[in-house]
Amino acid sequence: MSVRKAIFITGGASGIGRAIAVRFGREGWFVGLGDIDEPGMAATEALLPGGYSFACRLDVRDRAAWDEALDGFATAAGGRIDVVANNAGIPLGGALVDNSAEEIERCLDINLKGVLFGAQAAYPWLKRSAPGSCLLNTASAAGIYGTPGASVYSATKFGVRAITESLDAEWAEDGIEVRSLMPGFIETPLLDKTPHHGANEDIRSRVIAGGLEITPAADVGDAAWNAVHGRDLHTVVGKTAARLRFAARWMPGRLRKQVRASNRPLGK
Repeated sequence: MSVRKAIFITGGASGIGRAIAVRFGREGWFVGLGDIDEPGMAATEALLPGGYSFACRLDVRDRAAWDEALDGFATAAGGRIDVVANNAGIPLGGALVDNSAEEIERCLDINLKGVLFGAQAAYPWLKRSAPGSCLLNTASAAGIYGTPGASVYSATKFGVRAITESLDAEWAEDGIEVRSLMPGFIETPLLDKTPHHGANEDIRSRVIAGGLEITPAADVGDAAWNAVHGRDLHTVVGKTAARLRFAARWMPGRLRKQVRASNRPLGK
C-alpha cells in the first residue's frame, strides 16, 4: 500500500497557495493549509478531496506558531511532511520615500522573516522524510531584477532567492531539495490591492496599463508540482518572468536602460 504524501502550504487561503493546494490535492496528496484567513482556507478545503486536508490559523511571523502548526499537520497526515511551501507574502509598492515604517517592517517580517522561520520549523520534518522531501519558497520575478516602485518587496524576494540558494547547498547532505518559484503577475486577489497606504490605484490597473500579461493561478500550481519533482533550482512562471530572466542574463545593460526609462512607481 502506497503512503500518501503530505504538503503544508502557507498563504493557502487564496491565490497561489490555493492553486498549489488544488494541484497537489489532485495528485492524491494530503494537503495542509496555514493562513490568517480562516474563511479563505475553508473555501480552499472545499476544493480538495474530502478527508485529506488540514487547516490551521498561522501567522508566519510567529516562530512558535510554526512549530505548533507543523506538529498538528504531521499528526493529521500520519506522521510525515514531504513538502513545505513557504508561500505567504504581501505586496508593497510605491516610491520608497512614500512607504511608512510600519509598511516596510510588515513586508520584511512576512515575506522574509516568515520564510526563514518556516525553513527552520520545516527542517526536522523534511529531514525525516528525505530523500525526496522539498522546501518550496515563493519568490518572484521581482527577485530577478529590482522593480522600480517596489524596492522593499524586491528586497524581500531577492532575499527569498538567496535563502533558496543557501539552503540548497546547506541541506544537500540531508537529502532535502530546496526550490523557488519566480512568478510574474499572477491572477490572484493581491492584484486588487493598492501597493501602499497612500496609493489611489490598484496593482491590476498598473499591470494592464503597462501592457503586461496576467498569468492564471493554475499555471503556478503546475509550476510548483514541476519544481518539487524536477531539478531546476528556480522556476520562472509566466512570460514576464521568463523575459526578465533572459534579459538579466544576456542583456543586462539594455535591461537597465529599459527599467530606468519606464520607471513610474506603483501607486503614482
